[in-house]
Amino acid sequence: MKNYDVYAVGHALVDIQARVSEETLAATGFAKGIMTLVDEAAQLRVLAALEAASITRCAGGSAANTIMAVADFGGRSAFAGKVAGDDLGEFFLRDMRAGKVAIEVPPSLGHTGTSVILITEDAQRTMLTHLGVSSTLGPDDIHEAEIRQAKYIYIEGYLFTADATRAAAMKAIDIANKNGVKVAFTVSDPFLINLFREQFWGLIESSVDLLFCNLEEARSLTEKTDPIHCAQAIHTHCENVVLTLGADGAILMHEQQAIPIEGVAVEAIDTTGAGDMFAGGILYGINNGMTWKQAGHLATHAASRIVAQLGARLHRRFTTDEIRAFLA
Repeated sequence: MKNYDVYAVGHALVDIQARVSEETLAATGFAKGIMTLVDEAAQLRVLAALEAASITRCAGGSAANTIMAVADFGGRSAFAGKVAGDDLGEFFLRDMRAGKVAIEVPPSLGHTGTSVILITEDAQRTMLTHLGVSSTLGPDDIHEAEIRQAKYIYIEGYLFTADATRAAAMKAIDIANKNGVKVAFTVSDPFLINLFREQFWGLIESSVDLLFCNLEEARSLTEKTDPIHCAQAIHTHCENVVLTLGADGAILMHEQQAIPIEGVAVEAIDTTGAGDMFAGGILYGINNGMTWKQAGHLATHAASRIVAQLGARLHRRFTTDEIRAFLA
């Protein structure tokens, strides 16, 4: 009996979300619609400019959002990420544990990482991320006894941007492979593929059981254009593939078959965390008795709820009856 459906490893960040005008966004000087790593001074400057804005915050980071989604559906989950012993770090730990996510990595000296998410009226989100001590997560924070209790581990590609976090990710993958724990990996962002293409392909071919990517990332990986051709090319090297298509749904590849998942039409307000939520729906579903198609339907409905609200956490969680309906 496994204690966890999923054990995730990722950056521990406090997400700070604010709706802003195009003018306010332009005044920051950062490119719209992408994630930019910033230093602490730049982050403080942006936060000061948002004093009059309505702000929400939650424990976040890509893998953290996904693991909280697994827990929100009723799954059993754990997370390895590093925060500081400051107010934001204490907030992060309280928020995760309130969501019934096990997190045991001890806090360290320094400042907890933050991701300021600026949301414009067209639902585009511009992410300004200061990693703080989240970038000091290292191999010593990854414990075999914990990973052995999981059905899957989930690794975010952002970890490959620093030596310590990359080593933590690789240790978790090695432990999982050694102990028969399945490995799910998300490439996280096209710019990472450009930096780590060979390393990512090496992992996909040798160590990854389930790959998550969006269409832009899949095109960068495969150098193909058509979504199904991209999915099939990756599936040649990886047992299972989840390729998300935004409002058009997703393509799942499993047992040499393409499983189309239709999108759910909603009015988009904020796309923050939609991919993370989709991954959470898939990981919950396949670990709790759903077929891949059923898990895909749960995932796309959950992602549609996320884009129709502000923030990466469900304001209206799925009831037990709603989740059972996806098994029908």
